[in-house]
Amino acid sequence: MRLVTYLHHGMIGVGITDADATRIRPLDQIDGTPIADMLTLIRDGLESATPSVMRPMLARAEVDLLAPIQRPPRNLFCVGKNYRKHAQEFADSGFDTASCTAIPPHPVVFSKLPSAVIGNRDSIQYPEGLSDALDYEAELAVVIGRGGRGIARAQAMSHVFGYTIVNDVTARDWQQRHGQWFLGKSFDTFCPMGPVLVTADELDASALDIRSWVNGELRQNANTRDLIFDIPTLIETISAGITLQPGDIIATGTPEGAGVGFRPPRFLQRGDEIAIEIAGIGRLVNDVS
Repeated sequence: MRLVTYLHHGMIGVGITDADATRIRPLDQIDGTPIADMLTLIRDGLESATPSVMRPMLARAEVDLLAPIQRPPRNLFCVGKNYRKHAQEFADSGFDTASCTAIPPHPVVFSKLPSAVIGNRDSIQYPEGLSDALDYEAELAVVIGRGGRGIARAQAMSHVFGYTIVNDVTARDWQQRHGQWFLGKSFDTFCPMGPVLVTADELDASALDIRSWVNGELRQNANTRDLIFDIPTLIETISAGITLQPGDIIATGTPEGAGVGFRPPRFLQRGDEIAIEIAGIGRLVNDVS
């Protein structure tokens, strides 16, 4: 099932879309009440929803697609250096201040503020006067459906509601200067997300092609089979001491080809357009303004 959060005539709704995202069927609760936000659907479960019989099918041109989860309930869990080639390019860049080796022995987990989330076609704000090292990171994001603590690897995938795309935008100089990643990754607009949320039954997330382009130039081209720590390992690790909740988001890391990895670095500038595509999910596009 391909789910979207949309804006139509000033009203926010949740719906099902087709593979080409050309039409949207609004979703209602069983009693006919419109489902107004994705978190309600995630917490109540898909069985609590039904295609609306009172509201018509919407054409894609009639709506604006918002981030699937407009305001995540908590900070996003993000994983650093989770593709070998990116881990090495980051270690070689001079911007990595972490004390661990290039290839980490355990998942490197940090967080990103919910207030950074924007949707497809929204603009990333260039941090004028704050940073001149703005970077992109294409990532598969896992959305938790069933919460829990101490989740074993063998049961981890049963806790996944679905998947979406995240661009983990980063101010590299802030990341380097402060010796941690939270500030440089949590600026306003630094978390484009979307355009759809695909339910877990639709995808094999262990083998998805992931690509990014800047102004039409292919920069990242990899597959999620290249993850150092796979999704079950990430869920097991994070939930060992932290209770995961419905609607939590885990961004699984970015592959080689981020701007920081070029010599010299190829950071984003005003007017640039970043497109991220993950097989089976779609294409997330944002510009820098």
